Amino acid sequence: MEAGTGLLVCERLHARHDSRWLLLLPPALCLACVIETLGDGGASLVRKKHVLSCFRDVLAWHAVPVLQLLAQEERVCVHFIGTLFGMLHAAEDSSALDLPTEVLVRLVAELKLEQYVHCVLDESQKELSKAATMRGSLPTFNLLGKLADAIPGLADILVIEHGNLMEHLLAGLMYPNEGIKATVCYLYGKLYSSPISSERLSVHFTEKLCDLFLATLRNAQTKELQVNCMGLLKELLNSDHFVSVIMSNSRRGADSENAELLEEESPLPLMLKKLLLSRDELLQVASVQCMTSVLVHSPIRYAPAFIHADVPEFLFEHLSCTSEILLWSVYCCLLLLTEERLFFSKCHTVYGIESVVRSLKGILQLNNVELHKQGLLLFTEILKRQPVEIKLFTNLAMCKDAIGVLVEAVKCPVLEVAAEAVKAVAAIMRKDHLSCPPVQYVELQRLIETMLKRCADLSLPPINRRSASHLGHSTQNKAVLRQGQFLLSTVEGFRNACRLAVECQSDPLAQENVFTAPGSESENTLSSYSEFLLRICDSLCIPIVLKHSERTFSPGLMEVFISALSTLFAVVPSMHEKFSRKLASSSFIRLALELKAKFCTGQSNPALNQACSSFLYSMCLSLHSAAEKMEDSSQEERELSDLLQRSLPQLNCSVPESLTLLSETPDPFCLDEALRSHQYCLLLLLYCAYALEDRFVPEAELFSAIRNFLLSVQDQGDCPPPYVFRAVLYLLAVCQDKGEALDLSPLCAIRRVLENTSDLSLVYIHHPLLLKFFLHYSELMGRFGHRFLQLWFSWEDYSQIETEDAVSGLSFGLPDYPNSFTTLLHILKDNSSVLLILLDLVCLSTTEVAHKILMTLSMFLKRNEDVVVCDLLRSQFLQILQQLLVESSSTTLRASKNLPLLLNLLFLVQLRNEAERELDSTDFKLLHHVSDLCGKCRPGDVELLQPSLNFLYWSLHQTTTCSQQRVVAVLLSSVPLLELLQKVLELTWMWPCRSGPTLSSSEEALLCSAWLLTASLLAHQHRYNSEVHQTISLDVEKVLNAVILRRKKPALLLVQPTAQSRIESSSSEDDASLYPLATWQVLSLVVSLQNLLVQKDLLLSQSVVACLEVLMEYLHRKNQGIALHVVSQPWNRFLLFTLLDGGENSFLRPEILRLMTLFVRYRSSDIISQSEISQILQEAAKAKLAELSGATSHALRLFLLQLQSGSCEMEPAQEGTIQTLLESLPARTRTRTHLSPQDMVYPFARRTSLVNDIAKQGAAVGRGVIFNLLLHAIVQLGLNE
Repeated sequence: MEAGTGLLVCERLHARHDSRWLLLLPPALCLACVIETLGDGGASLVRKKHVLSCFRDVLAWHAVPVLQLLAQEERVCVHFIGTLFGMLHAAEDSSALDLPTEVLVRLVAELKLEQYVHCVLDESQKELSKAATMRGSLPTFNLLGKLADAIPGLADILVIEHGNLMEHLLAGLMYPNEGIKATVCYLYGKLYSSPISSERLSVHFTEKLCDLFLATLRNAQTKELQVNCMGLLKELLNSDHFVSVIMSNSRRGADSENAELLEEESPLPLMLKKLLLSRDELLQVASVQCMTSVLVHSPIRYAPAFIHADVPEFLFEHLSCTSEILLWSVYCCLLLLTEERLFFSKCHTVYGIESVVRSLKGILQLNNVELHKQGLLLFTEILKRQPVEIKLFTNLAMCKDAIGVLVEAVKCPVLEVAAEAVKAVAAIMRKDHLSCPPVQYVELQRLIETMLKRCADLSLPPINRRSASHLGHSTQNKAVLRQGQFLLSTVEGFRNACRLAVECQSDPLAQENVFTAPGSESENTLSSYSEFLLRICDSLCIPIVLKHSERTFSPGLMEVFISALSTLFAVVPSMHEKFSRKLASSSFIRLALELKAKFCTGQSNPALNQACSSFLYSMCLSLHSAAEKMEDSSQEERELSDLLQRSLPQLNCSVPESLTLLSETPDPFCLDEALRSHQYCLLLLLYCAYALEDRFVPEAELFSAIRNFLLSVQDQGDCPPPYVFRAVLYLLAVCQDKGEALDLSPLCAIRRVLENTSDLSLVYIHHPLLLKFFLHYSELMGRFGHRFLQLWFSWEDYSQIETEDAVSGLSFGLPDYPNSFTTLLHILKDNSSVLLILLDLVCLSTTEVAHKILMTLSMFLKRNEDVVVCDLLRSQFLQILQQLLVESSSTTLRASKNLPLLLNLLFLVQLRNEAERELDSTDFKLLHHVSDLCGKCRPGDVELLQPSLNFLYWSLHQTTTCSQQRVVAVLLSSVPLLELLQKVLELTWMWPCRSGPTLSSSEEALLCSAWLLTASLLAHQHRYNSEVHQTISLDVEKVLNAVILRRKKPALLLVQPTAQSRIESSSSEDDASLYPLATWQVLSLVVSLQNLLVQKDLLLSQSVVACLEVLMEYLHRKNQGIALHVVSQPWNRFLLFTLLDGGENSFLRPEILRLMTLFVRYRSSDIISQSEISQILQEAAKAKLAELSGATSHALRLFLLQLQSGSCEMEPAQEGTIQTLLESLPARTRTRTHLSPQDMVYPFARRTSLVNDIAKQGAAVGRGVIFNLLLHAIVQLGLNE
């Protein structure tokens, strides 16, 4: 073949060739020259190889023209193929076989004509038949193998039309040459790769090839043969039949524990294990893949043979390799082995779990997502299938490593990997996996938190509300679906974590870390883990699921989620009530019912239906047990439990359907009670929801539905259980404002059921709206009002208003009291007949309930001064007081908690009569009983005496003259009362002035009340000349010393003794004119009064000025020189200007006007001048007299009258101004003989809203009262003399 002219031709042969065989290619080629040169026996082998090499290159680059030229002449093409086949068998060494084989395979494959394929096969069959030795058949086997690679259908043609070639292949496989065996195995592999050929060769394999092949594989030494055998084996293992044939002995030995017998009967697992132990990675991978190919057909059937051959042990060992393909293969094989129980019972997983964890830790550093997923899948299956009785993690470090690997895997940014990791988390949450003492609760918390946060980090694609392409919509749906699956696995993991906490509750070793040092606290405890589950559920799990549910509802997800919530009820038993209330208030009852209505109608989603039913069951029972206070409620709980378990799974209706269900009436002739049970169950669910403000059913519609239910109950004569009727009453109460008032029929139904209830406490719920409901309808209040109010007070907590400070605070209208208490006060205001019921209950109820009722009535009267209830309550008080006095002894009366409240309440009722009125028989009976009660008391019974003395004092003053005389006679005739007053008054100077125990506020108030009552009795005894049956003895000197020297304590009210009293005082000639006072006592009193005025306290100043008025009147009558000396002191002017604050209308204050009136009256021109008088007149002329307070108006009138009386010289203009002002002042009210409220302070004023400003002053005000009444008594004594 010459190429000098750019042509590939044979000069010797080319001249006789037709030009059509010349291919004008770069370079040009004469195809005829190529064929003749290759067939020329005289041509050298080197020349032929060169020509063949040139033709191969041309065929590779210009196949189309070459093939077109050959296809035109079939005879030439067949000749060319025969020539090449001849060269193939004429080659003497293997190196010369490759080129003709390559050209022949390419030529036949490129021609794509069946006749040429048959030509080659025919030639091959002939050659194999005439081959003298098997070694001569090697080129043919090699050619057939490569043809099978190049021509897809060749295997079928070879098997179907040239089946006798199989005998030659068998012979080649038996030939003791591993090169020939390798070639035969390769060709067999190609034949069995075709389904048709594989089926045709099935019998051939079973009867002839199987044993021969297995022997070849077992004895293979060269890598070429081993690789080709593994290739053939992989093809064979694709067929279940061939696997069955190969592993038939394995199946028979699956139940055998004899490893030697198994080795003899089933050699394949041992062969593969041998290859697995080789150092060649390719063979290791092939071995593992072949094991996988066997197991994939039936792990249960074939896995025992591999397990008995200890293959898993070596598979685990290979997890330490760095080859990703080998790791993948091992993962796949082990994953299939996990389906056989022997894999676990033989403890292979215990042996290999450390390798798995270490391998996972390593591959997580690689960038191979599929490898990550497969490894995590294997870990998950091991965790799931590991028997409970065989502990997987044998030490604490291994358990920690496993949790740490899962934490890292969950954090993986690839969602598919994280999803597999979350499944593994769900599988590891088993007590037998994590019970290596101590349980690593802290690590588990970190794992659970990581898992939930990873789920929270997922962002759902935004909803595209505009029309989008189908592809975009499909992509969005796939993203939502993937994230939904991830969330499902996450919630399953959380549910298993909750179940783990419940399981650990029964194991003392799992309660806490036994290795914790004594006295130290550890977070690695079950209690901290359980509380963590509740917190993480509230902060992460619930928000994540609900957010996803806004996009799409998945029944499977919601089933697991609701199941997890149900498990949480038992995680922290002490918090199940709080957890139930939180869920119910967060609309979870509504959620569960909506899920049941949407997905569980008929027989759909039974698992979700069961989960929702169990959840509602647990929540209702929890809320019921939390609300129950009765000791014996076990029977009711059992009945409630049976009702819920029976009815909840069948209650799958929407809100409108629920209302319809409530309104239905059962067929009276039907024995099926399902409808009524469903109604009861629905009412209980609505009650639980409404009680925690989840009002998902409109109130008006629900009220109407319950009304229909009551009518149905009335018609059928049914009597719902107490726990159901309790729910009915509550729902009616909370919905009554949204619906119309109930007519007689439903009220009759309610009354009938209540009358058939043995104890109304069974249907009672402590709620202000229920109380309002019962007291709203007279049909219910008259029959059941007493019992319901009694239940109300027995449940109501009065701890906030038990103390006296709280009671006092409430009188000022403080708003921080329970809503239930405020509601009751409103009810009392709107319905006065309820007051009579309360008063009845004071006599009929327990001491505790009566105490609460009296406190309530007290608060009601203080906060509602405009309510006229005096006449209504007075007779009831008399009846109650009579009963208490009759039934109790003196000792029990003094120990009673309710009697002081009753007396306080009686006094509050009395305070309502601001106008004087004539006392009736009831009033005098009350007066008599209260005075007798005081006589039975001791001075230390402050709580009883204080309201009693207040009542007596007010009875004495707030009445007409006729009644007042009778009151004085009644009180003075009570010897025990007067003796008690004597004892109380003597307590005044029992405390040292500067040291010793301090008087309490209550003791001080009692002393004030005693002095005040004594003073009043003194005044009225002189006025009416009443008969006295008992005298009261006092030492005036002691009294004055107590008043003058007691600086830091509020002084007490003092009175002079009655006409019959003995005044034990030492007289002297110097003080005879001032008897019973001494000069030094008078001066000391004046100094004390001046010091009190400087304090500038409004109420105190008014009282002190009144005392000065009384004192000056007394001195003026007794000794005018001393009186003038007292009133003319220069200090008085300084005192006057000290009291003035310099503001506008500073003179127009009651105490200033009265003080100046005093100075004008006693003609003390040095103290008050014409300028001050003119300024007062000017301020009065400018002021709006009608707007002045009563005290200021009265003081101004007295001042103007004193000026008009001529006490000082007035200018004509001033006299006109005085007259004009007197005419402009409001008309005077009738003055009393006793001191007005502006001149004294009642000790009970701090307990009533009548004088709220006095209540803020404290004890200092009492000193003004003491001076006031002391001087008043002395003046009366002097006047009487």
